[in-house]
Amino acid sequence: MLDKPAVATLLSQRFLGDKHTSLSQLPLPHTMSGAKKAASIIAASIKNNEKIAIVGDYDCDGVCSSAILDEFFCDIGYENYKVKIPNRFKDGYGLNESIVSELDVQLIITVDNGITAFEAANECKKRGIKLVITDHHMPLDELPRADALVDPQCKDNEFAFKEICGAQVAWYLVAALKDELGLVDYELGKFTDLLALAIIADMMELKDMNRVLVRAGLRQINSFARPCFSAIARLSGKESFAFKESFTFKESFTFDDISFLITPLINSAGRMDDATVSFEFLRSRDLRCAEGLLAKISECNAVRKEREKELFELCAKSVSENDKVVVVWGEGWHEGVIGIVASRLARLYKRPAIVFSIDGQRAKGSARSVGKFDILALISSCESFVSSFGGHKGAAGLVAEPSKLVQLKTALNQACSNVDFNQISHDDLLGDIKADCVDNELMDIIDSFAPYGSKNPKPVFALRSALVVSVNTLGSEGLHLRLVLRADNRCFEAVYFNFEKRPAIGVRIDVLFILGRNYFRGQESLQLIIQEIL
Repeated sequence: MLDKPAVATLLSQRFLGDKHTSLSQLPLPHTMSGAKKAASIIAASIKNNEKIAIVGDYDCDGVCSSAILDEFFCDIGYENYKVKIPNRFKDGYGLNESIVSELDVQLIITVDNGITAFEAANECKKRGIKLVITDHHMPLDELPRADALVDPQCKDNEFAFKEICGAQVAWYLVAALKDELGLVDYELGKFTDLLALAIIADMMELKDMNRVLVRAGLRQINSFARPCFSAIARLSGKESFAFKESFTFKESFTFDDISFLITPLINSAGRMDDATVSFEFLRSRDLRCAEGLLAKISECNAVRKEREKELFELCAKSVSENDKVVVVWGEGWHEGVIGIVASRLARLYKRPAIVFSIDGQRAKGSARSVGKFDILALISSCESFVSSFGGHKGAAGLVAEPSKLVQLKTALNQACSNVDFNQISHDDLLGDIKADCVDNELMDIIDSFAPYGSKNPKPVFALRSALVVSVNTLGSEGLHLRLVLRADNRCFEAVYFNFEKRPAIGVRIDVLFILGRNYFRGQESLQLIIQEIL
């Protein structure tokens, strides 16, 4: 049975292996293999006033990566460049031959993509275009023919921490350019807000240097130096108006706000329309511009939620309880939401999930894992049924022929026949907690180990034999529950989102829960966020 000191000890043990625990301890730019060479090539192009193109990606990480490099060029007064963020529906993912052919430039710099852009790299060689690739995805055995390649996942890259996102690689490139161009006073810390968004959005491990940067990034976000964050604060009601054109902030953004408010907004434009809108939003120069762009992004997000709801309900109907891996597909499913739906399916069924959208002779899939299970390794073990794939341990993308989907589903399930996903899905369970320990002091202990996410999940506790005092539905569609539970003569408010079973009043139940804060009409209270009723 856990008490508060035991909780603090268990949470602190997650970070015993961390080597970089402050900004001053972060690895230096020269330790990122390829960064110095890339910086030298880019610096030479700048000095020669050559045309440069930055090619990003349409997700939050790619948009943040593009914004970092764009802001650097703007800061140093270089104007002979353009930013190209591929459109998910028109261009597809990453740098390709078509994009190379449309760019009338002498140098292309990729951010958050390019490590498998073999055809595009060959096209650059044919056209005499220099190519600098910066990426963080897993490479294949062969590498593209780039003039410089910066990716911590490459075998010859000895960077001290491998699990970083594309925006962090772009940031290290800027740091190397700062050294190459002799910009002694250039402030790299101003980018930590964008880094925090990208790290959380791309589900990077929230340990070591990632933890440091997200903490610094949250402080930077709450400085409201960028108009985009002021616009989101107005939208979410985190401001109080002093007079028409001025306001102060009554409530700061939290780590959860990054995960559940900000990054979904940034991602929504790329999912539903064109990520260039999100890029321009992050780079807004004033509040009025930011609010106009945020209105467009919010429209995309509203459509995204509706499409996601429709597809999730459709997918859930075809899931078999006997499958160890959820694999579903359909003709013309919206590619912009299949990743989110895969995440929801994985959480609901507590097993990996892959959702495919079929378009003619091509099935594009998005995969999400549970716990520490390596979804990329699983897909790799079945690569004979897949045309291409890539990504991370927790999330991956893949392409297959529609005619092979049944075989792929069978192979994936056979590969996981001996895996107990119930055990994996509960690997964030800290243990049973005493009811008299569930208080504000415990909440403060939990908050001190934030941010939570990949490899640092929010601690889950078990509360045993709690009496159900009341049960009410929440939400317009009654999908959630609000409960009052009593244990050891203490009453607790609890919420159960997307509940799987509704307990009866008067029964005793065992619950797995996360402890959270609830804010209502200016009042703060603790609540149990139920994960499962056992």
